[in-house]
Amino acid sequence: MSITAERKAELIKEHARSENDTGSAEVQIAVLSERISNLTEHFKMHKKDNHSRRGLLKLVSQRRRLLDYLRKIDEDRYKAIVKTLGLRR
Repeated sequence: MSITAERKAELIKEHARSENDTGSAEVQIAVLSERISNLTEHFKMHKKDNHSRRGLLKLVSQRRRLLDYLRKIDEDRYKAIVKTLGLRR
């Protein structure tokens, strides 16, 4: 269900704004999106796993808050990350 360290490093490298960037909104949104997609796949097999479903809802709301923050600060960065990740917005 969680992402591997290698995959997380790839996401950070792909979405980082500078060389040592690991905490910008874009990086956090990308990592959350990967975790959300992994959990979604998990629920296709384990339909009754309600404890993990609660965690998924928390991840989705956290990503939503980060996207709202990014939209408020810089509309261009927001549009770029939504387009890159293919989010429905």
